Amino acid sequence: MTEVERVGYTEAAAELIRRLVERNGPVMFHQSGGCCDGSAPMCYPDGDFLIGDVDVLLQELRIDGVVEPVPFYMSESQFEYWKHTHLTLDVVPGRGSGFSLEAPEGVRFLIRSRVFDEAELTALGLL
Repeated sequence: MTEVERVGYTEAAAELIRRLVERNGPVMFHQSGGCCDGSAPMCYPDGDFLIGDVDVLLQELRIDGVVEPVPFYMSESQFEYWKHTHLTLDVVPGRGSGFSLEAPEGVRFLIRSRVFDEAELTALGLL
């Protein structure tokens, strides 16, 4: 059975992640569930955001030129809403959160999404 990716990324996101890793060391993402930045993917130095029992590891992104895998998490309650959805990490112009590493870059990470197709849902055990 083919493994289904839950999170992908654009080349623009990969380029920015490479720069952030070069500057900060290994990084991680947590998909914000609201509050200050709406629902934005937040990038932190790996380990700076405390992952708890209520967080789900969606995937470890393997990015060319980045030695360590880049973990991508979201809260379990948010995952319940998004479990049928493929997420694509992208970058757009604009100011992101002051908490996320890309904030000084003049760009921000953004999630684009699509519902998994029937084959993907079946492989994930969701049908």
